[in-house]
Amino acid sequence: MSFLSKVFGGKKDGKAPTTGEAIQKLRETEEMLIKKQEFLEKKIEQEIGVAKKNGTKNKRAAIQALKRKKRYEKQLQQIDGTLSTIEMQREALEGANTNTAVLQTMKSAADALKAAHQHMDVDKVHDMMDDIAEQQDVAREISDAISNPVAFGQDIDEDELERELEELEQEELDKELLGVGPTAADELPSPPTALPAVAVEKKTTPKEELDEEFKEMLSWAS
Repeated sequence: MSFLSKVFGGKKDGKAPTTGEAIQKLRETEEMLIKKQEFLEKKIEQEIGVAKKNGTKNKRAAIQALKRKKRYEKQLQQIDGTLSTIEMQREALEGANTNTAVLQTMKSAADALKAAHQHMDVDKVHDMMDDIAEQQDVAREISDAISNPVAFGQDIDEDELERELEELEQEELDKELLGVGPTAADELPSPPTALPAVAVEKKTTPKEELDEEFKEMLSWAS
């Protein structure tokens, strides 16, 4: 069984895996390769340590350690390339999976819209809209008729009413000019029947004042 068969679980009755299953398998493979990378990096560090430890003391052991390091580095480089390929394939599958989900949603919406329109006739819809417009016009006419006031007495001549009003005004003006109506005598108050009593002040003459003073002086002298 090949490596890819192990990764994707081999054939299953010739049925291709779904995009979701393939993406999951690729993620699992990425995790496995990343762990292998970590393992190889540790091995490389160990071989470097062995080479440094032996150095010139045990040149053969140091060279063998460096050879193993080179093999580990080559494997690590191959794993890096494999991870890049797997990552691109996983991203492509994720994009395809997203597109599939979007298309399925759009198809479901299209089917629902088609089912909704199955019982609709375009001609009947146009007829219905015409009926609605006609009823709206009728309603508008009824509203306009109701909003207009009832026209009682429209047969009365307004010019005749204005002439009658002018005659009434002229008649009132003539009465004021001729003095017709309340007379001035009626508006005046009635005269009093008796004059009010007025206190009369008695005035003395200068001669009388001197006589009074002279009499007063005589009374003091006596």
